[in-house]
Amino acid sequence: MSIRVMLVDDQVLLRTGFRMVLAAQPDMEVVAEAGDGAEAIENLRSTAVDVVLMDVRMPRLDGVEATRRICAEADAPKVLILTTFDLDEYAFSGLKAGASGFMLKDVPPAELLGAIRSVHSGDAVVAPSTTRRLLDRFSPLLPSSGNEPRNKQLERLTEREREVMLLVAQGLSNGEIAARLVLSEATVKTHVGRILTKLGLRDRVQVVVLAYESGLVRAGGGSVS
Repeated sequence: MSIRVMLVDDQVLLRTGFRMVLAAQPDMEVVAEAGDGAEAIENLRSTAVDVVLMDVRMPRLDGVEATRRICAEADAPKVLILTTFDLDEYAFSGLKAGASGFMLKDVPPAELLGAIRSVHSGDAVVAPSTTRRLLDRFSPLLPSSGNEPRNKQLERLTEREREVMLLVAQGLSNGEIAARLVLSEATVKTHVGRILTKLGLRDRVQVVVLAYESGLVRAGGGSVS
């Protein structure tokens, strides 16, 4: 079954380019397009979508707010935020809003296709170390809310799960965590899955965001004792 993709960008030429790349893939199909966030939300009411490729700067309703509204719905599609080097703060806001990752708008086609497949399968498309650098730069500047309830949620984790969560938030891959804790990668993956389930998070990007907002990890990547 093909991955159903919606392209959301106010630049028609950019949408056209993405559509041509995706149309050449046997496992992907562009089922909808939108020129802004409001149109995207409207389209989702009548069209089944698996992955939304979302620009951030658009008229009427920007991509961050559109992402927040989309991800708040039950059975929401995965959202992949598009950004540029000078708009990292929008990418951070998009991750907080529920996006499964972000990519640069000039990403090579092969990386874009791989990212869409990864997001569709439930993985985050942002390398943990890249996510950490982004959060290091902007988390002190952005307000967070609801920390007390989220901190109480952390009490559901076992000591080992909390340990794994801290390492995820510091930018370590599953393989690196396995080496650090002397575990198999399969065991680490199981722990990460349980963390996501217990905390009601979509992917490891959201684990990183929560760890920063809850004060478990300081800007700079260090854990809080």
